[in-house]
Amino acid sequence: MDQSYFVLEFAHSQPGQSRRIHISRKVLGFTLGTFLTLFIVVAALFASYLRMSWRVSHYDELRAQFDRLVTRYQELQRVSRQHSQQMASLENLASEVSAAYGIAQPGFSAGASARDLTGPLTRSPEESIEQYNFLKSAEFSSIYHRYAHQWQLHTQPSLWPVNGLLSSSFGGRTDPLSGEGAFHRGIDLCAAPGTPVHVTADGVVVSAGWSSGYGRLVVIDHGNGLETYYAHLSQFQVISGEEVRSGQVIGLSGASGRVTSPHVHYEVRVKGIPVNPYRYLAKTRTSEPRHPPHNDFGL
Repeated sequence: MDQSYFVLEFAHSQPGQSRRIHISRKVLGFTLGTFLTLFIVVAALFASYLRMSWRVSHYDELRAQFDRLVTRYQELQRVSRQHSQQMASLENLASEVSAAYGIAQPGFSAGASARDLTGPLTRSPEESIEQYNFLKSAEFSSIYHRYAHQWQLHTQPSLWPVNGLLSSSFGGRTDPLSGEGAFHRGIDLCAAPGTPVHVTADGVVVSAGWSSGYGRLVVIDHGNGLETYYAHLSQFQVISGEEVRSGQVIGLSGASGRVTSPHVHYEVRVKGIPVNPYRYLAKTRTSEPRHPPHNDFGL
């Protein structure tokens, strides 16, 4: 049976010589079909690659947005904790001063029950701000002269930790590094590097080591939930667990941690809540020990 076919003729450079190739329709169709199939497969793979590339780029964009949202959420959490801590400090200050010195606070009745005095603080922010303004307007010197003897107990902070100028007070301020508003948990006292730092009351060293932005930090437990913090030190003179006496040197001032210049950061905390250290500072800046320094690590 005859089949139609195509003839490819190749001419030679010499006259009268040529080469012919016979290609049937079936072979030609198969060849064209194969090339078409390969073209479709390659086009499909390329389209799939483009879709995958788009999805990867879209995923990276979504991931970046998610990371930004997580960072923002963490920042909002930090600000919220800071505001809560500030409010708790104001509440604690109002309660302690009113209880210790008999100051009549606005909205506080003399017939309040023991549960009202010892229970959880449930005042509104407006009441807390009102109490804060009341305490802020009170005359500090008159309170000091009237109740000075209550502040001279060895377990109550009553000394300046270092002889230096007060450079930053307790409460709201502008962060010197970020330039943003922040709550300062203690006070900063300017002191040249190597200046002796004294403990402000009898107690036990909770820790003496590195602590993030505090740098070299010493924490002293004075009992009854009262602790003092001494930060940005250059050297330690005590170890964890050591018993210390009021006025004893516990370290040397420096510029460790998150600082812009050498100073000592001093905090007073009551049950973990920072309170204004200024009311614990004695009028004199003498930091001589009341007892000879010693420790209880016997032979």
